[in-house]
Amino acid sequence: MEIQEYRKVYKNLDQFVLILLVMVLPVFGMVYLYQSSGEVRWDLPELPLLIGQILSGAGIGLLLGQYLLFRKRIKAVFFTDDLLTKLKIYASATRERYAMLFAVALICSAGLLFFGAAIYNMIFAVALFFFSACKPTPDRIKRLLKLNTEDAEVIRLASRPEG
Repeated sequence: MEIQEYRKVYKNLDQFVLILLVMVLPVFGMVYLYQSSGEVRWDLPELPLLIGQILSGAGIGLLLGQYLLFRKRIKAVFFTDDLLTKLKIYASATRERYAMLFAVALICSAGLLFFGAAIYNMIFAVALFFFSACKPTPDRIKRLLKLNTEDAEVIRLASRPEG
């Protein structure tokens, strides 16, 4: 099979992950700096504490959900022998995972902005851990999909720049 098909799936996934990370870091960073400076006032409305509890609960729920959902989705890989199909299943599960992590980061940004509670910093830190520790790499794909040496080499070659 042509390596270009594998490369396209891998590169699209890698770009998706990096774009989400690049979008969420500045947003949370600005909110965090705003909260920690204490000098700038945006005259934000006071929201009920219940909304803050819902936001923190949603953040924690999505963190747990992304982990469990990813594990469930990845099990479909073991019902096929086709490497490209396996890679597409992995890519789809990873996209879902990172979309949920992106939502967690936005929830944390909003929660920190309106409520200033430290729980949002902790939830964001865990989300950031998943952002970095779960980034698609050839070794991670090999381990999660339990690939043989030959298939792992195809994925490794697909992750390399063209040329």
